[in-house]
Amino acid sequence: MEWEFTAEDVVKAQAAYLLEDFRRDLMEEVRMNLGESDELQLTRSFNLLYDMCYALATGRSLDDFLKPYAYDPPTCEFLQKLQPLMAANVEMLGAILQRMIMYGVEAGMPLETAVDEAASRHQQVVAAGT
Repeated sequence: MEWEFTAEDVVKAQAAYLLEDFRRDLMEEVRMNLGESDELQLTRSFNLLYDMCYALATGRSLDDFLKPYAYDPPTCEFLQKLQPLMAANVEMLGAILQRMIMYGVEAGMPLETAVDEAASRHQQVVAAGT
């Protein structure tokens, strides 16, 4: 994806780009790239790519992320090929997550509480499918 602002702008709160916005835009990117896929394939592809971006944005290695998919070499190969193409998305998602934590810190929460609140908010957004 391309934006008219940077990940640093998001971290510094100079651009309002929320997790919901990122997920919507990623879904559109997946939809454009998959073309005439059915909704189930679209949803599965989106979830897989989002999960990879989230894992990488939160400091996991691609190898660690791929371990549960070891039984499925085509999926591993697919994700390995896409990882370099997703670098900007990973960076932006990391910035969004960092900003979520910073909102809590700026509101007076201890860092650990702000991290927990951001993680909880992330789970809510993902569970809601937004």
